[in-house]
Amino acid sequence: MTAVTTEQMTTTPTTGPGADGTGDGRDIFDITIIGAGPTGLFAAFYAGLRGAKTQVIDALEEAGGALTAIYPEKYIYDVIGFPKVLAKDFVERCLAQADRSDPTIRLNEEVTELERLDDGLIRLGTSRGERFSRTVIVCAGVGAFEPKRLTVDGVKELEGHGVHYFAKRVEDFRDKDVVIVGGGDSAVDWAVTLEPVARHVTLIHRSKFRAHEGTVAELEASSVDLRFPGCETVAVRAGSDGHLSGLTFKDAAGETHDIAAQELIVAIGFVADLGPLKTWGFEIQRNQVVVDPLTMATNIPGVFAAGDIATYQAKFKLIATGAAEAVTAVNHAVTSYDPKARLDAGHSTTIMEKRDKVTAATAN
Repeated sequence: MTAVTTEQMTTTPTTGPGADGTGDGRDIFDITIIGAGPTGLFAAFYAGLRGAKTQVIDALEEAGGALTAIYPEKYIYDVIGFPKVLAKDFVERCLAQADRSDPTIRLNEEVTELERLDDGLIRLGTSRGERFSRTVIVCAGVGAFEPKRLTVDGVKELEGHGVHYFAKRVEDFRDKDVVIVGGGDSAVDWAVTLEPVARHVTLIHRSKFRAHEGTVAELEASSVDLRFPGCETVAVRAGSDGHLSGLTFKDAAGETHDIAAQELIVAIGFVADLGPLKTWGFEIQRNQVVVDPLTMATNIPGVFAAGDIATYQAKFKLIATGAAEAVTAVNHAVTSYDPKARLDAGHSTTIMEKRDKVTAATAN
């Protein structure tokens, strides 16, 4: 994957006479997007279509959000135009699309403060200084995330030695005996992905599956050894080399079983933390920012939200949903700082044709 890093990102000076055309030294963006996951990157692309001067800020060192940080080599099945696509490849396409709009992308930079100033601008305090924007779209996913840990004796000592919470490279599991603990989308997706690669895959789960029905059906038709419901890992063991060699699980009847395993993927969920965002004055429900579903506006004027961070009645937490929310947020952000602008700019083809005509006329 061609990843944008802090060294590769576009930079714009934040000070200097007339940087924003007002002479006060502030470099002011029309739209600032917090978060460089798929929703944030698509928002950046669409903001460019609307002619907005745009910057994207993300605390991680690479764009892509959870797709890059957690499972770059896991397949995604529910984005438009791809029967299935590796997460890292999807992020690469999102970056290529965003780059068409030439946004400023600032990585490895955490936004710690958000303040609406008396002149209507929004000041963002970050780990690298101050940024100024007319509007903001928060696309921060679930915020900072930490995996839920497996609480059995010996597992902590084996982290990095066969026990994984972030499994990134499929090849690490080739010809290995792999055990996956969990029953959500990540656990089921990893089981399906690794089944043709590993020597043997076992999935252990306590309850019913919470993954997409189609992926569960694919799992049930595979050679993965399914140990559910009511099954729970109770012990892990290391070999003489200090690497995981097997584990013990208990079934619904209370009987214990020992199985060999060189690799264990624990996919039992994440603990999300909104961090500084919790102090900015948003209305928060269940660790998400409440928005108006018609506009994606938050309770802070000029600030919108899209993607997993946003919540409203009947919300679906999908990448496809985030893309639609990004379009809504961008369009309303544009009319927020430019009331004369059209809310609906029309189809992308029409927008690009108009832009090409303007460019040609300027050149002549």
